[in-house]
This record gives sequence, structure tokens and C-alpha cells, in this order.
Amino acid sequence: MNYKDVYKKWLEDPYFDEATKLELREIAGDEKEIEDRFYRSLEFGTGGLRGVIGAGTNRMNIYTVRQATQGLANYIIKNNGQEKGVAIAHDSRLFSPEFAREAALVLNANGIKTYLTESLRPTPYLSYAVREFGCIAGIMITASHNPREYNGYKVYWEDGAQIVPPHDKGILAEVAKVTDFSEVKITDEDDARAIGLFNVIGTDFDDKYIAEVKKQSIHPDVIAEMAKDFTIAYTPLHGTGNVCVRRVLRELGFEKVYVEPEQKIPDGHFPTVSYPNPEDPKAWEKVLSLAEKVDADIVLATDPDADRLGVYCKDTENGGYISFTGNMSGMLIAEYILRERRATGTMPENPALVETIVTTDMAKVLAEAYDVKLIEVLTGFKFIGEQIKIFDETGCNNYVFGLEESYGCLAGTYARDKDAIVAVMMLCEVAAFYKKQGLTLWDAMKNLYKKYGYFREGLDTLTCKGIDGAEQIKARMDKLRNDPPREIGGLKVEAVRDYKTDVRTDLATGEKTSTGLPESNVLYYELEDHAWCCVRPSGTEPKIKFYYGVKEDSLDAAEKRLLLIKKDLMAE
Repeated sequence: MNYKDVYKKWLEDPYFDEATKLELREIAGDEKEIEDRFYRSLEFGTGGLRGVIGAGTNRMNIYTVRQATQGLANYIIKNNGQEKGVAIAHDSRLFSPEFAREAALVLNANGIKTYLTESLRPTPYLSYAVREFGCIAGIMITASHNPREYNGYKVYWEDGAQIVPPHDKGILAEVAKVTDFSEVKITDEDDARAIGLFNVIGTDFDDKYIAEVKKQSIHPDVIAEMAKDFTIAYTPLHGTGNVCVRRVLRELGFEKVYVEPEQKIPDGHFPTVSYPNPEDPKAWEKVLSLAEKVDADIVLATDPDADRLGVYCKDTENGGYISFTGNMSGMLIAEYILRERRATGTMPENPALVETIVTTDMAKVLAEAYDVKLIEVLTGFKFIGEQIKIFDETGCNNYVFGLEESYGCLAGTYARDKDAIVAVMMLCEVAAFYKKQGLTLWDAMKNLYKKYGYFREGLDTLTCKGIDGAEQIKARMDKLRNDPPREIGGLKVEAVRDYKTDVRTDLATGEKTSTGLPESNVLYYELEDHAWCCVRPSGTEPKIKFYYGVKEDSLDAAEKRLLLIKKDLMAE
């Protein structure tokens, strides 16, 4: 059927509810909108579903959620995981509770037990719950930091990490087989509860999660000493972070925690911010105003599902607040953990620091300084979670910290995904530790630059929306792959890594070797003078992402070099 036939079917088939049909009748005559909603089925990728909320096959709605869940159920049954069950949580986005419930009922209809959180919870909470309940899989209903019109559906496997090979491809294949909504099984909640399939995770489980987060603190004594003299301003950006963040800080002893009042209530409309992303400067306007009023030492923002943390801190030189990238805050936490674990004798044997290939190269120097193994993985925290699983199974290393440039990190192994709650706790402890010495976080960051080098990084995106977007992205990647640049930002390209073909090519010698990582549509350019850049399509949005990093002798020199690299990368 073409998109017009599918549109007509949704209008006439009794399977679809009246609210859905009313929404579709309102776009009658708008051919472009009808085509966009029905020209394809919403793609189930390696991270699950993510799309605009609305009626249609190319939208997030209860029907596309049911369809994806039936495919997941089929895969679970093939792996004999019905009895283990599936943990399900959701964030504050529109229809998140409804999507979570629908997913549970489809699984129940297939004889699969579910554990559904009683209300919204952070993504890392779901990751922790999967392992604690011994589940075969987990589902998190969230679109993370996307704009308000989006929602999504992330799938986790029994190790608590988002799906990786071979399960990602296996689940994708099963979801692709569910081509008609008539193949989807559904049941009644009361019936599922009566036979023990539909279960609710209550607030008592919160205690266990918070306890695990608090275990990662290294110097609770420092917090106790500085609690009355350290001020925190925080915003959950209408998301899931407020309760958990405030609780863990309160229980550790921090007394002066101020939450932005207009943004503390969960609200999927995100009424005070159009883009609930800590990476967007506009998202900080209200909490920075609060920070100035209360004279905060540190300013924090978590995204809607509380797996990413953004940071500002006081700059004593000009009296304002300075923004930290995810690389900067990650390095401050990493250096603190490595240094203090060594100092207190609590560093495990064979320690490992794990980062993605687009994260700062300062991590390499840091790991060497503290005699810790550095492991690089593909972009996506699921690959960091996968390393924790490998460590557990083989005993080859012990995980001490993992981070990615996009404001995500994890201390401890209780979860297998990035956790903004533990990041808040650790960064506040780090800041309190330095304030005791008369230093701000910015002072501490400048000291890291002086000690390890002025590493700076950038990220830019090229958005290609609509039906033609995928072709535009493919054409851009093909051009870069088939005709790689020889110079970027005035720096010679020394080698090219093509992770799609698993080939690293030394441009001086022509020697070809393996990249050592799984297949992925990623191009990485090694530049002279310790610089680099990387290009990849986004896995969740219609974008190409351009990452780049340099090491210079000063911050000013680093910023100038970044601008030159950006100019070349973004040129058509």
C-alpha cells in the first residue's frame, strides 16, 4: 500500500481509536503532512524508537509502541525469557505513562512478566532495576533531551545496558516481521494482574537505588565539613531528576540546595524551555538567575530522563558563571576518583577508565598518570556498559569510571547506563573538596589544563529533515568516505579510520590495519599535533554530527584551532 492507502486504513479500521481518527481527519487535504506521517513505519533502530508524537505509522503513538513491543516479545520468547520478565519505566514526556503501560500489556499478552514503575523515574533507575529484578530486558519510555514534540522507546538487555550485538540485530529483525497491527497481542490490565504478570515497582525500590548511588562517595567527611558553606542551584528541566537529586544531596548532608521553582514540576509540555537539553544555553536562563540570587557555587541541570548532567560554576575573576562541557565535568570527576582512590588505597586491581572515541583525549594522559588502563569504545554509553559486562565475565579489569562527551558518565557498576544522579553527587563532592582548599571548580579545571595540556573539543551538527534527509546524510557520508580530506583546519590528516569497513589507513604509508572496534557508520580523522575529528550520522535524529578535538599550549590557541577545524568540517 502507498501512504494514501495506509492513511485511509487508519481512518476506517475499527482497531484505531476515535481520538486518533479525529487527529487524522484534521490533516485531510494536507498531502505533505499525510505523506510524512505515513510514507514509512517509524524506524526501530539499535537504540529503539524515537520520533514525533502523533497519529501515523511514522509517529510515536500507542500503536507503534505496541508493534515494537510485539517484536521484542517474540525475541524474548525465542530466548526463553518469559519468566525473567521485563522492567519498564518512563520519564515526564507527553504520553510516557500511556506508552509504558501499553508496552507492559503487550508483553503480558505474550505471557511475559513485567515490572512497571509506579510513576516517572530516571533512565539509570531502569538500568539498575533490570539487573536487580533479574529481568531478561528493560524498556525506558523517553526521548532523552529531544524537543517537546518527541518521545521514544529504549530497549535494555539483561546486563542492564542498552542493546548491543547480537541482541540489537535480533530484536530489529523480529520487530521488522510485525508488519500488521493484527499481529499484536493485547490484554486487560486486571487480567494480567490476576495471574501475576503485571507488577508494579514501588517507592521502596527507590531506597535501594539511592543507597547504591551514595556508595560511590569517596569523602563524605568533606561534605559534612563544607555542607553549610556550599551552595547548589539546580533545575530538573521539568523532568525526572528532582526527587532523586534532592534526596541524595540531602542524605549526604548538603544543606543549601535551591531548585528552580518554575522547572521543578515534571511537565511534558516543557513550558519554560523549548529544548530541554543541558547542552543548550537557553535552557539555563532561569536557573542561572536563581544562582545569582543565592550566590551558588555550582549550577546544575539534568535532562528530562536524568541521565545527562550540565554544569556551570562560579568564576571568581569576573563574578559570573562559566559553562562546562561534558568533557570538562567528566575529567574533573575522573581525576578526583583516580587521585583519591589511589590516595585512600581503595583503587581496585587492574583498574580501567572507559570512554568513547569522541570524548576528550585528556583521558588518555590522565589514565597514564594514574596507571589506569584506558579503553575506547564506539559512541554510545551502551558500549561502556558492555565493557562493564566483559570485565565481570572475564575478570580482566575493574571498572572505575566511564564517560562520554555528551554530558554522560557513570561512577560505580550498579547501573550500566550514564547516570546524572550519581554525576550530581560526585561533582558536588568534587566542588566541595576544592572549596575547602579555596578553589572553585573552574580553578580546578584550569589546574588540570596546566598539568595535562589544554585539551578542548567541539561538536556541530547538520540537520537534514524530511523524506530527503536520509539521502542527504548518506550522500555527505559517501563523499567523505570516498574522497577523504588531506588537511582539516590547517592540520595534515595523518590517518583515517573507517569503522564501517573496519579499516585504518595511514595516509603517509598507505598501510591498512583494523580499527579494533565493531562495524559502525563512523569516520575518524587523526590529525597532526594531537588533533582529531570524527563524523557520524546520529542514531536518534536526522542529523550528521561532527566532533573534533585539539591539544594546544593555551586555551586561546585551542579555541582558535577549533574554529579552523569547524570551518572546514561544516563546509559543503
